[in-house]
Amino acid sequence: MESPSEHVDGRLDPALGAIMSERRQLINLAYRLLGSLADAEDVVQEAYVRWYAMSPEQREAITSPGGWLTRVAGRICLDLLRSARARRESYVGEWIPEPLPAQAEWAGGRSGGMTADPADRVTLDESVNMAFLVVLESMTPAERVAFILHDVFRYSFAEVAGVVGRTPAACRQLASSARRRMRASDAPVTPAAQRADVVRHFKQAWEAKDIDALIGLLDPDATGIADGGGLVSASPPIAGGEQIAHYLVTLIGQAPDLALLERTVNGQPGLVLQLDGTTTAVIAFDIAGDRIRHFWAVRNPEKLRPWTA
Repeated sequence: MESPSEHVDGRLDPALGAIMSERRQLINLAYRLLGSLADAEDVVQEAYVRWYAMSPEQREAITSPGGWLTRVAGRICLDLLRSARARRESYVGEWIPEPLPAQAEWAGGRSGGMTADPADRVTLDESVNMAFLVVLESMTPAERVAFILHDVFRYSFAEVAGVVGRTPAACRQLASSARRRMRASDAPVTPAAQRADVVRHFKQAWEAKDIDALIGLLDPDATGIADGGGLVSASPPIAGGEQIAHYLVTLIGQAPDLALLERTVNGQPGLVLQLDGTTTAVIAFDIAGDRIRHFWAVRNPEKLRPWTA
C-alpha cells in the first residue's frame, strides 16, 4: 500500500489535497457516532487505508472521493456500534462518552503552535455536548447513524441508505425514531451565560462545602454518574440532589488539595478536577434554568488524554 504522503506510480497523487481535506469531516462524523475520539481516529485511519489499498485506476473511477470515504467510515462506525453493546457489557462500571476540551485547552497543542491535534478538527457545537451524546447511546446503531448523517451532517436519505444498508424510507423512519428520543430528553434551552453562572456557583459551593447551596443548585431528581473504567475508583450512580450534595462534600473533604477549574467540556461550561497539577476527572453538566439535572464525571485516564499534558 502506498502512503498518502508519498508518490503513487512515480508521481504525486493529484487527489491528495482533496482527499486529506476530508479528514476533519470524517473525524467529526466518527466522534459523534462513537463518542470516542480514539475510536474515531482509528475509523478514519482505516477509511484511508482502504482508499489507498485500491489501485490508482480504481481511485480515479470514484467521482466523489469524499462521499466514498464517508460511506466507508459510516459503515465501519456502524459495525463498531453493533459490537459496542457486547464491549460495554464487559466494561467495568458506567460508560460515558470521551470528553473533549476547547481547542485552547487541548493538552497536546498548547505549545509550538501545533495544529495537528484532533481538537482542531472537531467542531464543538450542540451535537457534541455530553447530554446529546448520552441520548445517542440509547439509540440502536442504525438509528444513531441515520440521525447523525441526516439531521447533523445533512446527507440525503438516499445517501444514508448507502451506509446503513436499508431503503431510504426505512432510514427516514430510523431518523424519526431517533428524533423522538431526543425530544423526550430535551430540556428548555438555557443561555450560555446562565449555564456558566450555574457551574461557577456550583464550583464555589463545592469548594466551600456548602451543602445547602449545592442542594439549591441541583434539581431534586438530579443524577450523577462517574466513569472509571475499572482503572480508577468511581462511585456508583447517585440520584437526588440532597444525596449528591452530601457525597460531594464528603469527597472534597477527603481530598483537601483537590483543585476545581472552570473549563469548556464538549462546548459547554464544565469543571476539571486536578491533584498536584494532574487531571483526575472532567465533569460535564446538563443544566435546565438555574438547576443541574445531570452531571457526568469521567475519571477513566484513557479518556482524559486530551486533558493531560
